[in-house]
Amino acid sequence: MTFLSEFNQYKNALKFANKSVTFFGSARFDDENLYCKAAKNLAYRLSENGFAVITGGGDGIMRAANEGAFESGKSHSVAFNIRLPFEQNTNPFATSGFLFSSFTPRKFALIDSSVAFVVFPGGFGTLDELFEILVLVQTGIKNVKIFLYGTKFWAGLDEFIKTTLMSENTISKGDLELYKITDDLDFIEREILNI
Repeated sequence: MTFLSEFNQYKNALKFANKSVTFFGSARFDDENLYCKAAKNLAYRLSENGFAVITGGGDGIMRAANEGAFESGKSHSVAFNIRLPFEQNTNPFATSGFLFSSFTPRKFALIDSSVAFVVFPGGFGTLDELFEILVLVQTGIKNVKIFLYGTKFWAGLDEFIKTTLMSENTISKGDLELYKITDDLDFIEREILNI
């Protein structure tokens, strides 16, 4: 399959009218991880309210979010996975999805249709996805809500943004409002339901 054809074909997995929320986070957490439990809980709640849940289709946070939406059964549980030599098999809780061979169209698919993003702790891939969304909102290309779940995990990054980036004038004060860091699932749910 060609690079360009993947941009077009993934849309077959999104043939529904529901608003979507994308969950990002590490594939390396197990089911007992507290972040995974929170992702599953939130995805279940959002699905109960008609929101489709989109993930990268792997394990960890992605599996937990897909499982929450799947258990609700009131909306779609979408997995946009990618062929990797390690770590990534499609979890069994997706009701629709697409398997990509390239990162660029996959990232576009994960970001394109969602009205909100919940970013759980993760590694380089999660940070890449987070900053991609921040840039799109900062530049006015997208108007979405971004939530970073896990105040302790995100504290160091938040401090770097608020001190180093601000002091060097590489961002503006208004950019600090582009994301919300929280441990409160109720807050995230309320904010998303009001979109």
